Amino acid sequence: MRGGDREAEFREYLLADRTRLMRTALLLTAGDVHTAEDLVQTACTRVYVHWHRIKHEGAGPYAHRILVNAFLDERRRAGRHPEVVTAETLEPRLSDEVDPADTLAVRGALLDLAPRQRAVLVLRYFQDLDVASCARILDCTEGTVKSQTAKALKRLKELMTEGTDRTTGSS
Repeated sequence: MRGGDREAEFREYLLADRTRLMRTALLLTAGDVHTAEDLVQTACTRVYVHWHRIKHEGAGPYAHRILVNAFLDERRRAGRHPEVVTAETLEPRLSDEVDPADTLAVRGALLDLAPRQRAVLVLRYFQDLDVASCARILDCTEGTVKSQTAKALKRLKELMTEGTDRTTGSS
């Protein structure tokens, strides 16, 4: 294959999937735009390097797996500074009914989840992937995805309830 064809194919893939990658990265990082951009850049670079091998089997799942793995690796690094929750939205609001305080509360609760639990919730509920796809991306069993999802949802509910209790003044 000529280099120009490879470039064109990769560019076409990138135009089609970069927005979805960025949305996933923003959810994984709970709105940290700079870290999300770094994660997407890492994923895109690795997809490009392996394009000749993965283009036929689908670059999308490969890119999302790289993205999640890069996120988890970033969380494991020693000395990593925690994310700062900001008032920036993940994407434009479709309705004026969304309360920015709710958005911040959800982001704050996501930040308090373990990285793998956050990843499984983002993949399952924000990317709408099935259990088998999540298991492939996270390189674990389907049972692990199910148990991590259950634990993450339970913890998220606890965190959201704690946040509500704090804002209403009850304990």
